[in-house]
Amino acid sequence: MARAYPLVALVGRPNVGKSTLFNRIVGERIAVVYDRPGTTRDRQQADAEWTGVGFILIDTGGIEALDRVRVGEAEPLAEDSEQFVEEIRAQAELAIQDADVIIFVVDVTTGITAADEHVADILRRTNRPVVLAANKGDNLKMGEDYVDFYNLGLDAEVFPVSAMHGLGVGDLLDAVVDALPTRKPEEDDDDDSLKIAIVGRPNAGKSSLFNKLIGQERVIVSPVAGTTRDAIDTQLTYYGEPITIIDTAGIRRRGRIEPGVEKYSVLRALKAIKRADVTLLVLDATQGITAQDAHIAGFILDEQRSVIVLVNKWDAIEKDTYTMDLFMDQIREGLKFMPYVPIEFISALTGQRVNRILPLAQEVYEARFMRIPTSDVNRIVEEATARQAPPIKSGKRLKIRYASQVAVDPPKFLFHVNDLRLVHFSYERFLENNIRARYPFVGTPIVMRFKRSSEDRGKR
Repeated sequence: MARAYPLVALVGRPNVGKSTLFNRIVGERIAVVYDRPGTTRDRQQADAEWTGVGFILIDTGGIEALDRVRVGEAEPLAEDSEQFVEEIRAQAELAIQDADVIIFVVDVTTGITAADEHVADILRRTNRPVVLAANKGDNLKMGEDYVDFYNLGLDAEVFPVSAMHGLGVGDLLDAVVDALPTRKPEEDDDDDSLKIAIVGRPNAGKSSLFNKLIGQERVIVSPVAGTTRDAIDTQLTYYGEPITIIDTAGIRRRGRIEPGVEKYSVLRALKAIKRADVTLLVLDATQGITAQDAHIAGFILDEQRSVIVLVNKWDAIEKDTYTMDLFMDQIREGLKFMPYVPIEFISALTGQRVNRILPLAQEVYEARFMRIPTSDVNRIVEEATARQAPPIKSGKRLKIRYASQVAVDPPKFLFHVNDLRLVHFSYERFLENNIRARYPFVGTPIVMRFKRSSEDRGKR
């Protein structure tokens, strides 16, 4: 899909404040910020704007030479991040290749380090314009300290900034905007793409599925649980239709969420659910459905998002004629509050049935916006009440005067009744089932609302 805006990448060694600067520029706390090197792993991106010029800002993990890490010369990384040094570097280099302008972030309090020189060597091999942000300059009257960074040998102006306090960031962005290529934005910049969030427990195979769907190594994939920390967006075009796919961190049980980075990563995953149209709930076939899977499904239902259940690692299961049916029954029982969800058995590793996911997601997305004519709604209600009479309480029977669909995304139905106290949840479910029998609204929750009709107001 053609980009409406140019790309600006933040790069540098670990712990120079790239994510803090990222959040400062985009105006909200999107990237996970933690005072340990190695916190940012995958590329993170968001829309940004300065003086009326829009661009996409990309945050990256800190670039560190692997040989320096192995001999202990590099700054100690966050716990468990050392094993990802090569992958972090690869993701940062991809961002450099994609970018139209690069912001090279250094730490003015430490001066030039061997790691800074290593990053500068990489940037010298690119033909991208570079601006240099000498960060952590909380006191901009620091004399000539930042001038030393011209010795890195880049054809780049050095700007002293404090990402934490916002000092000097405006001058930096002026230079970035000046260096951006001239592009004509698309006529419609509104993002009306189908947004699909991939969610689930840690190590269920979400990132492997993400990469298989988009056809490139966009995020780090590892068998170590908890690798993905930020929600990562990627846009693609599928048979002419724009789609945004969001990979997320694994969601653990509340009591098992560690403080610090992991806590914030889970919050990002929950925000991803909120802004998605369709969620792909990934289960691990080798473990079956768990209480945590049902808990995550509850998050999805709370946000009234559409959902597809994907049973991943299906290639690792020994099967007979009845295996899939048994799994299906277990999942239906574990998610009985979501009887409408479609279930696919896939392998992100081998690609088995992955080709079914995007067409199904589009079908589910269309269901979110399906509207039933009012005449059909009332016909369904009349037939349903004829088959099973509404409940009676204290000698008074529930009467449904009129019903209509009043909204989409998700579908909402309003029932005008004689007395709200007579509405029982079991009959509400019965009415929903009758609507779904005619219009399935596949993968999509239906909101049922009841209101006392005008002709019954004032009656006792």
